[in-house]
Amino acid sequence: MQIDVHNLWYGLHLTPQTNAQIDAWVQEVPALAALGVNVLIPEMNYNYAYTSHPELQGEDPITQARVRALVEICRAHRVRLVPQFQCLGHQSWAGTTFALLAQYPEFDETPGQFPNNEGIYCRSWCPQHPNVNSIIFDLFDELLEVFEADALHVGLDEVFLIASEHCPRCKGHNPAHLFAQVVRDYHAHLVEKRGVELWMWGDRLLDAATTGYGEWEAAENGTHPAIDNIPTDIVVCDWHYTERKAYPSIPLFLDKGFRVFPAGWKDVAATKSLLAHATQCRGEHPAGARMLGYLCTTWGYVQPGALTTFPPLLTVCGK
Repeated sequence: MQIDVHNLWYGLHLTPQTNAQIDAWVQEVPALAALGVNVLIPEMNYNYAYTSHPELQGEDPITQARVRALVEICRAHRVRLVPQFQCLGHQSWAGTTFALLAQYPEFDETPGQFPNNEGIYCRSWCPQHPNVNSIIFDLFDELLEVFEADALHVGLDEVFLIASEHCPRCKGHNPAHLFAQVVRDYHAHLVEKRGVELWMWGDRLLDAATTGYGEWEAAENGTHPAIDNIPTDIVVCDWHYTERKAYPSIPLFLDKGFRVFPAGWKDVAATKSLLAHATQCRGEHPAGARMLGYLCTTWGYVQPGALTTFPPLLTVCGK
């Protein structure tokens, strides 16, 4: 089953870490556009050469010139660029703590806990620290400017550390209230102040028990009631990577008033299954017009220069 790319969004989520990767993708954009790709989401995080906070860039950050080259080729081929900055969770990986918490350890949701990040999935920053948003919003603004973007993806997936007993500000607070406030803060800056769209992953808005998804694709830590306390003009990227007969989150998000961008990964059978259910919702749900298309994530599984041979992409494009 193929999406009509002339009416819907067809996207690729990428995780650039080097200038060489950007160069490779610049070369691939014409062929990707010919396949039907019309949205690219480069997850930049701390891999860009920020000028507002140079302490938060890596050792070999992606330069403004490289990003500009990507912007120009995407504009020429009518591919929309929506940069991502991963917020709140995913502030570490394995033994490495990423730049924000390495430079500003006072922002940590679990300060002084979990040496070498052992015993946790990923660190989170504190959603109530009074100084964190001013820094993060500077990074948002830089990404919007360099990508000439009309939307920003703020991540927010797989947030397991929230309302921690170790946080002097968040201990005892309702996780859903904290999560909803984060989203509203970002909405105020991006949508209300900057006039751009806010995109986010949807898993923390889903109840693991009622959806049957489990703790990764949905929340078991109490954040899911936030779904009823955030603006509905948000684009929810609803990711699911395994084959199922149905994906109840798609009609749920539509019922709640959101636009939904379903997202899969590398499994072709799962891609077909998610695409089929999303297309069914598009045709049969009363709010089906808000089912936007299909998003392929890559998560380092596809080497630069090989995106046009990625089997899920070819599956969706009918190749």
